[in-house]
Amino acid sequence: MANKLAVITGASTGIGYELAKIAAGEGYDLIVAADEPQIDAAAGTVGATAVEADLSTFEGNDRLLAEVGGRAIDLLIANAGRGLGHAFIEQDVAAWRRVIDTNVTGTTYLLQKVARDMAARGEGRILITGSIAGLIPGSYQAVYNATKAYLDSFAYALREELKDSGVTITVLMPGPTDTLFFERAGMLDTPVGKDDSKEDPAKTARNGWDAVMAGSAHVVSGAKNKVQAALSHITPDSVLAAQHTKMAKPDE
Repeated sequence: MANKLAVITGASTGIGYELAKIAAGEGYDLIVAADEPQIDAAAGTVGATAVEADLSTFEGNDRLLAEVGGRAIDLLIANAGRGLGHAFIEQDVAAWRRVIDTNVTGTTYLLQKVARDMAARGEGRILITGSIAGLIPGSYQAVYNATKAYLDSFAYALREELKDSGVTITVLMPGPTDTLFFERAGMLDTPVGKDDSKEDPAKTARNGWDAVMAGSAHVVSGAKNKVQAALSHITPDSVLAAQHTKMAKPDE
C-alpha cells in the first residue's frame, strides 16, 4: 500500500522545511513547494518531490496540484507566506500586493481545491500557518498582520463548515521565529528583527505537527506567545497597535 501523501507549501526554509523533515520521518510521501530555487535542495534532504511555483497565483497552485496527479492528499500544510515591514505609505504597491496574493488569495484557492477533495473522500488533515500577528494591529507591518488575521479567522470558519466531514482544520499561530522571515520582509532594522530570543523553527514545527495530528483547532507556539495571544483579547486595539510600533518600527 502506498504511503500517505503530504503536501507542504513554503517548505524551502524555516517552519515549512522543519515540518517537511517531520513528515518525512513519519513516513509520508512528500511534495514540497515554494517560489524559489532553494526548494530543490530542501526537497533533496527529505526525499521529497519539489515544485518551484509562484504560489501567489492560481497558475502556480495549479502547477503544484498537477504534480499531485490526482492522488489523494492526506495532509496539506498551507505554510507559504510573505512578510513586509516598514510604514504602509512607503511600501511599493507590487510588494504589498504580493503579500496579499500569496498569504490570502493563493492560499485560499489551494485550500478550496484540496478541502473539496478531502470532504468528498470523508477524510484529511489541513494545517494552516496563521500567526499571533493576526491578533494584533500591525503598525509598520500592517498588510502582513492583516493577512494573518484573515487566515486565523478563515481557519476557524472552515473548521466549523467541515466539522462533520471527516476533515480537520488546524491553525498554527507562531510568534517571532528564527527564520529568514525578517530578512525577506526588510525588517532587520527593527527591534523584533534584531531580537535574539526568537523561537526555534523546529520547535514551532513540532508544535504545529502535534496539533494537526491531534485534530486541534489551533496552537499558539511558545509560552511567551501564549501570554501575548491571551492579552490581545482583552487589550484595546489602539494599545496593541502602539505596542506593535515599539517592536516593528525601524530604528532611527
